[in-house]
Amino acid sequence: MNIIGISGLDQSVSFRRQQWPGLDEREYRISQGHDSAAALVVNGKCVYAAAEERFSRKKHTGDFPVHAINYCLAEAGLTIDGVDEIAHAFDYSPYKGIFMLDPASASQYKTVYSREALVGAVHQHFPQFPAERITHVNHHLAHAASAYYTSGWDECLVIVLDGMGEVDSVSVYVARNGQLERIHRIPATDSIGILYSLVTLHLGFDFNADEYKIMGLAPYGDPSKFRSFFERVVTFGDNGSLRIPILRMQGKGEADHRYCATRELLSSSLIKERQPDDEITDEHRDIAAALQEVLENALLYVCGYFGARTGLRKLALAGGVALNCTANGKLLNSGHFDDLYIQPAAGDDGTAVGAALHRSAKGGHIANVRQSVPFLGPAYRNGNIASALELESEQVEVVPFATLEETCAEAARLIADGKVIAWYRGRMEFGPRALGHRSILADPGHPEMRDRINAMVKMREAFRPFAPAVALEEVHEWFEVEPGTELPYMITIVDVREPHRAQLPAITHVNGSARVQTVSATDNSDFHTLLEAVGRTTGRRMLLNTSFNVKGQPIVNTPGEAIETFRRTGIDYLFLENNLVRRKAGAMPVCHAAV
Repeated sequence: MNIIGISGLDQSVSFRRQQWPGLDEREYRISQGHDSAAALVVNGKCVYAAAEERFSRKKHTGDFPVHAINYCLAEAGLTIDGVDEIAHAFDYSPYKGIFMLDPASASQYKTVYSREALVGAVHQHFPQFPAERITHVNHHLAHAASAYYTSGWDECLVIVLDGMGEVDSVSVYVARNGQLERIHRIPATDSIGILYSLVTLHLGFDFNADEYKIMGLAPYGDPSKFRSFFERVVTFGDNGSLRIPILRMQGKGEADHRYCATRELLSSSLIKERQPDDEITDEHRDIAAALQEVLENALLYVCGYFGARTGLRKLALAGGVALNCTANGKLLNSGHFDDLYIQPAAGDDGTAVGAALHRSAKGGHIANVRQSVPFLGPAYRNGNIASALELESEQVEVVPFATLEETCAEAARLIADGKVIAWYRGRMEFGPRALGHRSILADPGHPEMRDRINAMVKMREAFRPFAPAVALEEVHEWFEVEPGTELPYMITIVDVREPHRAQLPAITHVNGSARVQTVSATDNSDFHTLLEAVGRTTGRRMLLNTSFNVKGQPIVNTPGEAIETFRRTGIDYLFLENNLVRRKAGAMPVCHAAV
């Protein structure tokens, strides 16, 4: 059984632009349906998946994922006629009557949310696909399925936390014997995810995109300065619920869609809204710290309450809030659960996987095996790499190596010498993290490395930390975890052991923490081979690992994009599979003078 799952809402942003022209561009992101993706599930197991942004090069796009679908089909040797079903990770049909109460929302329903809009988008690209085989899956159910059916557990608690899925912000499920039973919901009018995003916007960053920057900024602040405000606006019920009345303050029409009343309250109760180019002050850091604290408390409360109520000691998480690595670290150490699994593509792109898995399970086909490192995206053959290099032959030169081991030995030597390298090999990762196939790498022991990569390579804010990738065998030596603790998705923050913090300045955050990725020889063998080589040159099997992109750009997909990004940054060397790429004498980074 072949099922294509898709996420995203094709006309969501364009409808808002047409309906409410002239808004601040960042306000158009206060909407549903970003991060479109496609996934192919064959007989209950996801075999290929990719986000549309990696092909269109439009970051966080919600466009219909035609390129991602075509990638999945091509890799599987299928045409669209060989697909049994296309499953979409939204289902607004139960709420149609609510949208019909207002002309603007009725138009939005017809254009963005309706079945007719989905079928029209599918038929624009695949006109022969039967409409009766296009199905809808509730958004939170798709999130939950993405976590449960990739957990490898028969029984567990599944909690979905995000900004908004149709009308809900939190859904709690008991997963047992291949079935998901929802036992609780928190509506979007009390969404901790939306509150976090609105404050992200208030602090000068992008709604539905930059929340991770607030997480990185928070350790620089003092939460006590604004704690009382967040304790007033977020209250905990006695049944596992949250109440956030300031999200219910909206009026009607355009102001309601922009949360104008809530944002005015933030300005009057906190500080005035920061613009993106304004300086970041201590007050902004303190607000970020207090916001992060209330999010962590909310996550711990909801998960702890339902863990105790159900008696289930295994927890699977999904949804955008589950990408908050700091909160995940607190949950890991809370003692509420014996085992924690966070679906690595926990955001909306991952619902493409979940929608397909849910429909496959309904048809009696489900594998439910633990998601290994999600290398589900495209790989490119040596011919593609050679062609891309030929196009840049006047600017770069190539040193080929015969084996992976020789390649890793040279990469390790350069890293030990303080160089920054780009590492491109194998299949692209699915989800927001580069896990060793589309990565920028460096030695975490160089004191200046974090600032250098932020300024000259990633071209991003100086306060943002970098993550360490460490061989699974020695994670406990450097970090406050038990031996053998597996954290393969770079989605959980733990503490660096006190004696080692000074030795690891490039990956140790201001509060002594790090967003760790463990690397095993079983699930990530090539990257593990590189870490082994690094261990022989530096004495530790660890690297600074960050995604191979620059600010505002999706992670590179093709070899050509890898070479272009290498040339326009301060990256010292690029490894394309077993090829070392370096600038020819006299060739400078394209954007070197600008950074």
